[in-house]
Amino acid sequence: MRKTRIIATLGPATDSPERLAALLDAGVNIFRLNMTHAKHEWVRRVVADIRAIAKRKQIIPGILLDNQGPSIRTGDVPAPIQLSVGERFFFTVRGATPPDGAKGTSVNYDDLARDVRSGDTLVVDNGEMKMRILSTSSSLVECEILTEGSLGSRRHINLPGVRVSIPALTEKDRADVALALELKLDYVALSFVRDPEDIATLKACFQGHSHTPQVVAKIEHQFAVDHFDAIAHAADAIMVARGDLGVECPYEELPIIQRRIVKSCIHMGKPVIVATQMLESMITNPLPTRAEITDVANAVFEQADAIMLSGETTVGRHPVTCIEVMDRIARRIERSGGANYHEEAELTQPRQKLVKSATLLADQLHARAIIAFTRSGQMARFAASLRPRHSAIFAICSDEILAGQLTMLRGVTPIIIPACSDDPEGSIEGAIQRLVNRGFVKKGDTVVILVPHATTHDRQVDSLKMHVV
Repeated sequence: MRKTRIIATLGPATDSPERLAALLDAGVNIFRLNMTHAKHEWVRRVVADIRAIAKRKQIIPGILLDNQGPSIRTGDVPAPIQLSVGERFFFTVRGATPPDGAKGTSVNYDDLARDVRSGDTLVVDNGEMKMRILSTSSSLVECEILTEGSLGSRRHINLPGVRVSIPALTEKDRADVALALELKLDYVALSFVRDPEDIATLKACFQGHSHTPQVVAKIEHQFAVDHFDAIAHAADAIMVARGDLGVECPYEELPIIQRRIVKSCIHMGKPVIVATQMLESMITNPLPTRAEITDVANAVFEQADAIMLSGETTVGRHPVTCIEVMDRIARRIERSGGANYHEEAELTQPRQKLVKSATLLADQLHARAIIAFTRSGQMARFAASLRPRHSAIFAICSDEILAGQLTMLRGVTPIIIPACSDDPEGSIEGAIQRLVNRGFVKKGDTVVILVPHATTHDRQVDSLKMHVV
């Protein structure tokens, strides 16, 4: 079984029931809904389709709602503006217009001129064009063009090294979070995280609701890198969003940042996603480039929990093939070994040490599976963070919502068995039989079982068992 989880972003190329079924068959574990482009009625339809198809196939995919975040964008222009090196260009706010005869466009962020300074770099359209800020006034930002290009409408603006005062959540983001709570989605991703306070702002939106999604912090600029440890402790999972990160940081630093984040997340026991441009050429081409194969392989070798596709599966010509390519690369690299960052993880809780004993036993026995009965998901998360060498992890739980929130964990397959948390000991045989029926284990396989036992006085004792099917 493949351990690395695959996340596919949905869009026009993949939002039909037929394509959703094909993606699940190809190996998708989590569907991402990018709220930069998605409408609420579309989200409702797609979520209903995913759940109906998954129920029919008896599998549990996760659903991730990705907030747009406080994106700074250029305004609408009647036709693309051609820019040449050395030219002056003006960005305007609060209804101002460029000087007579000058090239320019509006910006959707009124405080742009207040946040930037002369000498700052301004990057447009994901790095396609660079400008140097020459001067600012209350409503104008004058720039010098450093790279030629063509500027269209609503292009994304990056300000490397500039901390903007824009809030962590826009009104649109808050409405989108409310939709995620209503639909009981598994994960909510927060864009352009700067510090732990941004995570707290998102989690405050969950108060008063019975459902609490897992929060994925997207690391997209240098401020997030600088505050990474605090952000990771506040969030439930991390995404290395390499698109904006590669624009905001020196590009030669990007592989080092990725490796450092993955390593830190594994040490902390936090799920980590490597995302953006993994198979970018396959938006149009039926085969990946050799560089893309190596990029995916590196993320798998680093033992990231998940790898993610964006444009490849939203508007690409070969979305199902992209999943098959990722699946094939991941399976092969997993067989060759990994970076084993988990060996340096600090284990501070007794339960973590018990789970480490289970993974060591499973590694020595070449056990086919680790079966973790879990009420909160903690056992499964500990087991995943310790990266068992040979064993798949099956998280036995009675809660559909918990099952969905375990889909991002490397090597973990959630299995729902009603009332298993009431009597884990009595559910062992039933769980093993369920795994046999689905072809996950077979007669003669060795499995390691983690079982929590409730005792009196609000105490709980966990047990570790070895079992031959």
